[in-house]
Amino acid sequence: MSGDIRLLLDRPALKRVFAALEGVEARVVGGAVRNALLGEPIADIDLAVAAPPEIVVEKAESAGLRAVPTGIEHGTVTLVLDGAHFEVTSLREDVETDGRRAKVRFGEDFAADAQRRDFTINALSVDARGEIYDYVGGLDDLARRRVRFIGDPRRRIMEDYLRILRFFRFSACYGAGLLDAEGFAACVALRDGIALLSRERLGGELLKTLSFPRSAAVIETMSQAGLLAFLSVAPWPARCRRLAAILSARNHSDALLALAALALHSAGDAERLAEALRLSRAQKRRLADMAEAAAAWHGASKAPAPAQLREQLFLRGASAARDALLLIQAESAAAPDDRSFLAAESFLRDTPAPKAPFAAVDLLTRGVRQGAGLGAALKRLQAAWIRAGFPQDPKRVAALIDAACAQGPQESGPQESGWTRTQR
Repeated sequence: MSGDIRLLLDRPALKRVFAALEGVEARVVGGAVRNALLGEPIADIDLAVAAPPEIVVEKAESAGLRAVPTGIEHGTVTLVLDGAHFEVTSLREDVETDGRRAKVRFGEDFAADAQRRDFTINALSVDARGEIYDYVGGLDDLARRRVRFIGDPRRRIMEDYLRILRFFRFSACYGAGLLDAEGFAACVALRDGIALLSRERLGGELLKTLSFPRSAAVIETMSQAGLLAFLSVAPWPARCRRLAAILSARNHSDALLALAALALHSAGDAERLAEALRLSRAQKRRLADMAEAAAAWHGASKAPAPAQLREQLFLRGASAARDALLLIQAESAAAPDDRSFLAAESFLRDTPAPKAPFAAVDLLTRGVRQGAGLGAALKRLQAAWIRAGFPQDPKRVAALIDAACAQGPQESGPQESGWTRTQR
């Protein structure tokens, strides 16, 4: 461990919180302590106190701090000062759980509070003096980079089935080496409990997991154990692993692109994944666009030629074309530093999308009527212009327009673009 706990405790706003709570035992708990000891960024600072929430509110307001009862029924009060938020939760014990929610009562035992948490590395606490408390072996697990449930893994999971996914997320972020065997076995045995979780929670946890460099190995283990059935799409962990290597070589991470490498086989899968994981409209649109672009390069063993790249720049835009290129590289099994793909990536980054030198009005002036016929003629013209290499010469463009107007209507049924091949 390379962190310094004083860098956490020396924050002026946190010192004011401790001062406000003087007279009751208060400690920073959970992720802030873990990340401080690892020398990693700290997002949120949570505290636990040996006092009921009404005492916390009284003390905070007496010290001039703003107290917001964000989860007062569960003992949580948010203190706001200097633009920072601190969640202060009264020590508590579970009275009753159903795998999703828990009824609690307030207590004064920090050791008992630690025992009810999920993983040993999340159960550490530190007081204002800098004394670290470890009741469950969290310091040793942190040093070993081991993610381990507190006590009986099956019991911890049955308290909240989201802990199955959290086990893999924390293993991807903080773990090293093999997964904890006992914890993994419990996750597999109780995997049916995942069906009790909301789609928002499934999507949130999976995307968080996919954002870490080590996620590919963890995701592959989940896939082999049947823990990704909630995707409603067959997973492709090998492609996900190869994409992770490509992104790592570029010092980049992209959780949604990693999801695409894992489970996007066609444009229709964008809808399926959005439904299964409650993705946003923007996320669904991005998946659909990259699927359409990737379908055009189906079966490529090397990077698409400039003309093919320019076509997708025109049809789908730069972002979708870049996403699709990375997916195709991962599918092709080309090396992360493959020269042809690096050159194609540079081409997409540096080349502006072609702009069509024609519009619907050019067809209308040649006698094409409004309606389906106009739309069909415009599509024919666009396809011919692409095949011709995106010419800008007025005479050449006029000839293409005339040819598109002269052709009769062509029927075409809706198709779902798919590109993935036999999985390797």
